[in-house]
Amino acid sequence: MTTEPSRTVEVERKYDVDTATPLPVWQAAPGVDAVTSGEHRALDARYFDTADAALSRSGVALRRRTGGPDEGWHIKGPREGDGRLELGWPLGESEAVPDLVTTAISRWTTDPLTPLARIRNDRTAYLLTGPGGIVAEFVDDHVRATDLRSGTEREWREWEMELGPAAPADAAGREAFFTAVETAIFAAGGRHAASGSKLARALGF
Repeated sequence: MTTEPSRTVEVERKYDVDTATPLPVWQAAPGVDAVTSGEHRALDARYFDTADAALSRSGVALRRRTGGPDEGWHIKGPREGDGRLELGWPLGESEAVPDLVTTAISRWTTDPLTPLARIRNDRTAYLLTGPGGIVAEFVDDHVRATDLRSGTEREWREWEMELGPAAPADAAGREAFFTAVETAIFAAGGRHAASGSKLARALGF
């Protein structure tokens, strides 16, 4: 397994939506002149934490996910402003937490890790593009989650909008983009997410 992880800063917003809600129309999103046809991704993630939830209490998520273009081991760090740093490593051949990942989370905990939740997600991803490239990625997620501590299962649908490399670099430009995005999402029937993450919702928060 490669020593150095991939590093990305996710800037995204999440929205709750009903099962039958139609997709938004993006004509008014600034900088966007085309939307790709949807790409289906079957994602299956297992999340890990300590017995006393040390990672969750620090705002950190650790998962092993298969499916999609970024499958592998991921650590999502605490939120900083409007973004979160995500570190990524390849899947490897074992389902045990790799030593490199264990080392990376040692700043938050060195206690044993156990499976916390399984989240399966039927995702359709759309790229919003402009003259400079990918402005954002919009995903339509149909989620099935199992709390592995209790066996409780939950299902829901949600949308996410994550900024891409051609998104506005300044705070005012980003806010204008998300304002237009939310106008379209609310017009379609979406609403602000009641939970901060899929993992929190899987665990009943």
